[in-house]
Amino acid sequence: MKLFETRTAPNPRRVRMFLAEKGLLDQVELVQVDIEKGENLSPDFVARNPMKKVPVLELDDGICIAETMAICRYFEESYPDTPSLLGESPLEKAQVEQWLRWIEFYFMMPTGMCFQHTTGYFKDRMNPIKEWGEECGQGVEKFMHFLNKQLEGKEYLCCDRFTAADINAFTTVAFARVVNIRIKPEQEHLQAWFDRIKARPSAQA
Repeated sequence: MKLFETRTAPNPRRVRMFLAEKGLLDQVELVQVDIEKGENLSPDFVARNPMKKVPVLELDDGICIAETMAICRYFEESYPDTPSLLGESPLEKAQVEQWLRWIEFYFMMPTGMCFQHTTGYFKDRMNPIKEWGEECGQGVEKFMHFLNKQLEGKEYLCCDRFTAADINAFTTVAFARVVNIRIKPEQEHLQAWFDRIKARPSAQA
């Protein structure tokens, strides 16, 4: 299997951490795609993912799976003997899904929009609107306050154990630093949680 990714991008990092936690990282070949230079716009890449985004998983038979959580779901279902990161019981699965959606809609997406619209990284292929990027950044900061409150007295976001929700939130907090959004000194619960996740070997994947 091949995982087409960009080492510095947050979504591929989510997949790498997921695979590392399940002990499956050595099952895939990592193929680097330079999105800054537009390699994701090439005909070969578009044939693998018409949305032109990373990451993309190419299976041994040539079938391709795009989207971060779709790739993670494939590995979760294909390797049931590895640690469950998307929930075991119906309740756990629902709780993890709830958090994944919260993180995606209210944290990861606004962080990405803040990056795209304030840095000009993709100005050659989009129309950056600085005011929109700044508004998204404010939403990111509000969600970090929310996370800090939710983590009071807890080691992990849900299910009383490490899940994909922690992976997605952790990688987003780390990515937010590129737009100068960081954990504030008073967000001690969020900082303690971040430090716990950062100490896991998968955080270096």
